[in-house]
Amino acid sequence: MADTQPVKRQGGQVLAFLAIALPIVLLPVVAYAVDAALVSERFAGLQSATAQAAELAAQQLDVRVMRASGTLAIDPEIVRGVISEALFNEEPAATVDSVSVAGADVTINTSEPIALPLPLFVRTITLHAHATARLVPGYDSPSSLLPLPTSSF
Repeated sequence: MADTQPVKRQGGQVLAFLAIALPIVLLPVVAYAVDAALVSERFAGLQSATAQAAELAAQQLDVRVMRASGTLAIDPEIVRGVISEALFNEEPAATVDSVSVAGADVTINTSEPIALPLPLFVRTITLHAHATARLVPGYDSPSSLLPLPTSSF
């Protein structure tokens, strides 16, 4: 007759493997997700602040050029201060890397260092943003389709 002995089960090995392997796999994935969310939020803020600063800088009309030649130009002397103030109000840690004024165009390059909350491989990264704005003339006369305001006197 055959000798029948019960088979020993080893079910605890899989549980021990998962208890060790899952944190090793999931920890970098969670760290990356948290860091990526923070970086994308900060980059959107930096890009928005840079674009707003460029638009404000493009509104700085150089009156001397306008009176002399009748063309629109941006005043480069005022632009740097307007950009710095606008950027500081929106993103205090951001710095202006370069400002270029060419006639009615202004181009701004900015950067901002970001400390990552879960520094797995890198502790800080530097974000860069770029924006260009142009000073354009408005309309020459009001639309003829709109009624003019009338006085009730």
